[in-house]
Amino acid sequence: MNAEPDALRPRLLALLSSAALARAFTLTVFAAVFGGFAVTAVAGAVTLATIVAGLCVLGGAILFARRAEIEPVRLAPTTLVLVVAWAAASVFWSGAPSVALAGWAQLAGLALLAVVIGHVRDALQTVRALGDVLRWLLGISLGLEVLSGILLDLPIPFLGIQGAIAELGPIQGLFGTRNALGFVTVIALITFLVEFRTQSVGGGVAIGSVALGGAMAALSGSPTVIVVALVTAAAALALWGVRRVPAERRRAVQVALGAVVAVAVAVAYAARAPLVAALGAEDDLEARTRLWTRVLGIVDIRPVQGFGWFGAWDPDAVPFALVDLADGATHASALNAYLDVLLQLGWVGLLLFLALGGLGLARGWLVAGERRAVVHAWAPLTLVALLTVSLFESFTLTGPGWLLLALCAVRAGQSRSWRERLEQRMTDAAGPAIDDRPGLNDGRGRAPGAQGGAGDGG
Repeated sequence: MNAEPDALRPRLLALLSSAALARAFTLTVFAAVFGGFAVTAVAGAVTLATIVAGLCVLGGAILFARRAEIEPVRLAPTTLVLVVAWAAASVFWSGAPSVALAGWAQLAGLALLAVVIGHVRDALQTVRALGDVLRWLLGISLGLEVLSGILLDLPIPFLGIQGAIAELGPIQGLFGTRNALGFVTVIALITFLVEFRTQSVGGGVAIGSVALGGAMAALSGSPTVIVVALVTAAAALALWGVRRVPAERRRAVQVALGAVVAVAVAVAYAARAPLVAALGAEDDLEARTRLWTRVLGIVDIRPVQGFGWFGAWDPDAVPFALVDLADGATHASALNAYLDVLLQLGWVGLLLFLALGGLGLARGWLVAGERRAVVHAWAPLTLVALLTVSLFESFTLTGPGWLLLALCAVRAGQSRSWRERLEQRMTDAAGPAIDDRPGLNDGRGRAPGAQGGAGDGG
């Protein structure tokens, strides 16, 4: 009677642990999250939430099927766990617990999806999946903008498309706002260029993808995309230089580079007025500065623990209603991820968030500087873009921004963490495991010709 279920179980586990399902899962996650605005506009927020919830259930099943391959202690970075845990705790002192719980569920759900992708796909497979999804989304966005602005000469209100492509922008595509499109194009360009350098797609596809991303970035007309692109390009140039420095001099170069970055940030802050004028964003910066001042005033009420995690702002909930009342306008975010975290999770949450991004960047940067494969540059450059755009938008706290931040942290934590050092010390203390059969070991506990790490090839 039980023979059929017993025979079905190994087949189901084999399917859940298969590479084909892992690839399909990764593509679906990226498509659902990056296309989240379009899904909500067409089918509603409940549909998007249902899709994400279903993916979380499937992701949990995949991790269970692959449990023999995954060490629980390596499942997720400590900083990511602490950020999600603190956000969960903040629900208890929130003024609107049900709304805060829904916001936390989104945060935790996307973090789970990032953890699953980080364990079932390697770096190159992740880049390829993201590149495929962004090519489609940007291509569809361009097609809809042409349809709206040139062929029909009518806006598409439910998608937020204004049909201004004939005037060379600004355009929004499937992402709702020009700044959101600009952010996506920067991530896309990083991904497309890594694909090009690793020769993981054909030359024509790679060049066409970069041209598409560059054109959409220019047509977005977003002033923030210029800053993010310039900072990311500078980081790419610095990383290129670090990778070519001999290993014995690399630490000194890294320290000098850190000093240069600190000086550059100080100079940029001191010269912010002429820089903003050069970008033509004086009005935009004035509005943001006014909002940031209101937010800081509300933060003083609960500076340590914040008002509870909500993610995107609910205009009817405290503290967002207080900020909107003081500013005389309705806002969807603080237009600054760091201030948003400070408002919702207090100084404790902000320190945890900075540790999550900072440690992820440091680990990813060191890995990219030491390993030959160009694909390792994707995570630190993506983190540079995320941490930079966080100065002007709160994209990093919800949707694709949070998914990428968590994914990059998971990816970086797999290569450099206290867990890896602890295991190495335990291995050294135990001594090399030598097989007494002739020719099977090289005297260091490895088979002859074994490589020091996966993914180091060119």
